[in-house]
Amino acid sequence: MNKEILDLWPELNWIEDNELREKTARVWEIALERSVLTADDLNRIPFTLLCGPDLKVSFMAHKRCVVHIALESGKKMNDFFGEELPVNLDVLISGAILADVGKLLEYVKDEKGNAVQGTYGKYLRHPFSGVSLAEECDLPPEVCHIIAAHAGEGDHVKRTTEAYIVHHADFMTFLPFKSRLIV
Repeated sequence: MNKEILDLWPELNWIEDNELREKTARVWEIALERSVLTADDLNRIPFTLLCGPDLKVSFMAHKRCVVHIALESGKKMNDFFGEELPVNLDVLISGAILADVGKLLEYVKDEKGNAVQGTYGKYLRHPFSGVSLAEECDLPPEVCHIIAAHAGEGDHVKRTTEAYIVHHADFMTFLPFKSRLIV
């Protein structure tokens, strides 16, 4: 596994299935190879372009928080619901790590070096490009489903339990920034 990817994503080590862990990391390697963004940029750029240029929370801070919340939620659901609604933690972690990988293809840099949505991103949002990257690396359909269904596009399909968890972890760490009440 590429050290740069492991430095970005120490949570990859939480995936017990070696093959799934390697494939998940490979998706990030390919995305970074094709992106104008670097690993350093991901620790600097805002996690969303929808909250204005003053947002201080980085892409990686948001993404890693989503993975942590998703994992803890999955564990608690397994504790409380067990066999009735089992959560596959490896699939959950992989899907949470990959949910926004397509954003690396959505963004370009402006003349000041800021990340902005490029032409590609205007036509194909990150759930679509993320699934494409994941399929290229032969990720299982359960993980591709999480990537596809984590954003608003997923409101039109039946989500798996793992996809619901990632969707809500993502939105609970985004919507307060988008609509926060300043007092």
